[in-house]
Amino acid sequence: MNMTEVKAVAKDLGVKPGKMKKEELIRTIQLAEGNPQCFNTNFSQQCGQDECLWRGDCD
Repeated sequence: MNMTEVKAVAKDLGVKPGKMKKEELIRTIQLAEGNPQCFNTNFSQQCGQDECLWRGDCD
């Protein structure tokens, strides 16, 4: 997902992206959704969120 798409998701949730980098913005979105902030962390492969919107970009 490109940054423009990530910002659109953020806007829908009322998250203001400001100058956040993609990784930080996605984690902020995850928090706003009530999900673990696991994007690109050591936990991301064991999070159990197989239907996560960010799964395709997650390491």
